[in-house]
Parts: sequence; C-alpha cells; structure tokens
Amino acid sequence: MNDKDYTTDTEKDIKKGRRTIQRIGIMGGTFNPIHFGHLVTAQEALGQFNLDKVIFIPTGDPPHKVGKDIASSEDRYLMTVIATASDKNFLVSRIETDRKGKSYTIDTVRELRKIYGTDATLYFITGADAILEILAWKNTEEIVSLCKFIAATRPGYNLSRMKGLEKKLFNSKNNKGEKIFVMEVPALAISSTDIRNRVKNNRPISYLLPGGVRSYILKHGLYG
Repeated sequence: MNDKDYTTDTEKDIKKGRRTIQRIGIMGGTFNPIHFGHLVTAQEALGQFNLDKVIFIPTGDPPHKVGKDIASSEDRYLMTVIATASDKNFLVSRIETDRKGKSYTIDTVRELRKIYGTDATLYFITGADAILEILAWKNTEEIVSLCKFIAATRPGYNLSRMKGLEKKLFNSKNNKGEKIFVMEVPALAISSTDIRNRVKNNRPISYLLPGGVRSYILKHGLYG
C-alpha cells in the first residue's frame, strides 16, 4: 500500500455513502518518536471505553513546540504507520501531516466530526498534562463541545487540578455532562524525550518502542 494513500477504512466507507454509528478514539500527538507508552495507552482506551477503533493522528506543524528537536512530519507519520501496522484496531490518518501551515486541534476535530457524523462519539486521547493546558488551545469551548476527553495518567498522578479545569469547561450550556475521563497507564513512564536523548548519547532504546520504529530511527539518522 502506498503510504500517501493510507486512509482509514471508515473514511473510505463514508466516502462511499456508508455511515455507521461508532465510538472513535482520536490519538493525537507529535509521536516524536512513537513508543510503547502511546500504544499501551491506545490499547487501554480501546478496551476501557469500548471503542471501535483508535485513529493515530501525528501532528503536522505543531504550534506549541517551536525550536524543539522534531523529526519531519513525514518521518513521524511513517514511524506511526510502522508501529501500528500489526493491530487492526489501530489506524493512522494523514489529516494533519498533509495540512499546510500550523496544525491546530480544533481543525482536526472539526474535520473528523464531518467525516464520522453527529451520531459518532469522539474521544480525544491525550496525557493529563496536555488536558490541563487545554484552556490555552485554540477554540477550547468548541473542542469540548465536539468531543470527550480521555486523560491518560501515571499511577499516583495528582488529579486535584483537574476539578478546577472541569468547572471552567462546563460553564457553557453546550458542554454539559461528563467530558473528561481519567485513565491510569503504567507505561506512560516511557517518554519520547528520553528516547531522543538516548539516541543522541548512543544509549539503548530497545524495549521502549517497536523494533521497526527503532530501525527507522537508526536507518534515517533521526535524533542523532
């Protein structure tokens, strides 16, 4: 399959006029690089929230990570495809990879809502730290009205700040009901930052990420 044409099965069905009610997980992130923490988080969400599938969406040009050691959007997309290829419940979308200019969450959520329709339930899966920064995101109120959130945390994570955030999010009449679901994931101790530092310092990265992703990083000289 040509990577440029990597489109989710559901997107293809909808283009042909076959729309179904689904529970869709949206796993957005830089994936710089993708690792087992991301994959375990997606798998846990799939089971705990009875999702039909999880769509991984590597960011294109992330607006909040200027000047950081970020691999190209194409490299990050291809590593995500390699990491998820063996799981039929994991799909990868080029929505943000192919988007020109800065990549904002609101643009992606709007597009996915158009693709999957108003009957589908969208769950945006991200780390608890990112959820706590949500008020700094573009069009926060609209994002919250279009999808629910799964906040992935490490065991023992302090959730006290989450209550204050929920009060701010639910001031709008459009955002009633439970919107944030907390999910503990032990494997979140693995970090992309640590993996990049290990590559720079010639330290081992095996067992932190899929073997295919490790091979891609070394072959293309990423993060060295």
